[in-house]
Amino acid sequence: MGELYPADRLPSAREAVRLAGVDALLVTPGADLRYLTGYNAHATERLTCLVLPADGDPLLVVPMLERPLVEASPAGSLDLGVAGWPETDDPYAVVAAHLRAALGRSPERVALGNRMWAEQALRLRDALSGSELALAGSVLRGLRMVKSAAEVEALRRAGQAIDRVHTRMADWLRVGRTEREIGSDIAAAILEEGHVSADFTIVGSGPNGASPHHELSDRVVQAGDVVVVDIGGTTAEGYCSDNTRTYVCGGPPPAEVADYYAVLHQAQLAGTAAVRPGVTPHEVDAAARDVIAAGGYGEFFIHRTGHGIGLEGHEEPYIVAGNSEPLQAGMAFSIEPGIYLPGRHGARLEDIVVCTPDGVDLLNAVDRGLVVLPG
Repeated sequence: MGELYPADRLPSAREAVRLAGVDALLVTPGADLRYLTGYNAHATERLTCLVLPADGDPLLVVPMLERPLVEASPAGSLDLGVAGWPETDDPYAVVAAHLRAALGRSPERVALGNRMWAEQALRLRDALSGSELALAGSVLRGLRMVKSAAEVEALRRAGQAIDRVHTRMADWLRVGRTEREIGSDIAAAILEEGHVSADFTIVGSGPNGASPHHELSDRVVQAGDVVVVDIGGTTAEGYCSDNTRTYVCGGPPPAEVADYYAVLHQAQLAGTAAVRPGVTPHEVDAAARDVIAAGGYGEFFIHRTGHGIGLEGHEEPYIVAGNSEPLQAGMAFSIEPGIYLPGRHGARLEDIVVCTPDGVDLLNAVDRGLVVLPG
């Protein structure tokens, strides 16, 4: 996985630390740590923390018993010091001591990982008494938002894997089965088709399809139901998939559904066609939203048009009204307009796309039509 987790990320992050005007970056287990080092650490009560000072050597502070895991990961081949702390030591003191030694003084301003647990953030605050604390997201966002060619290919492989799950939907989505039963089968297939985790399985049948983040329920699928299936997972490479298709189970779709799905399809095409460098997420959102509004369903499109994706299922950039930061080649995100009629049914159509130097690259290829499945 050397191409996915290259050695130059730590120097690039150190330069970002300097440009942000902070003395150090402190990152605990999660996507930021994996991005910077390739180490997919498990978050526990024992502190694991990457210490990246603006000047001086980086250090990965880990529980002694987990040091072999670090050495076996891509982090083991980096020019990165590893400090394994015994059970009776204070790892927060180790972090503070390394920072003071690297900087030659106490740090004035330190950026903490956005997803750091509160108990760890508060203990680091105490260990670094007098230091101003900031968020690391603003330091790392520019690096993580623009994907390398290797990252794009990892996302493409994840997208192909989730596409294969959708092509098998007729195996599970049938009249008389519950959403929960269907979701369980889908989750197993996500693993079978190349993911190491099934991160979410939304099966919104009938009126449940009008709730974008519907949880699996014991509702039984009825003949003629419209069913929104939004699924995704994480591959062994660490990159995520996310794809939504809308199905009709056991009969032709009601005329109303066919009409508004045609509007939805055109909206997704318009949003996708708007993607190119220099265009803002606000403009991409508007391209999709304006089609739905013109079709008379504007009030029923109740969420943003998309979200970034990479080592996390949701990350920057967010394709939403008001986001005026221009797109750059290498940014990866979803285009997923939806129409939701409360108490009746709904539909969503989602693909992952990548902004390229001259336009857009679609990472999903499964049928974008309203799919009618036998009962």
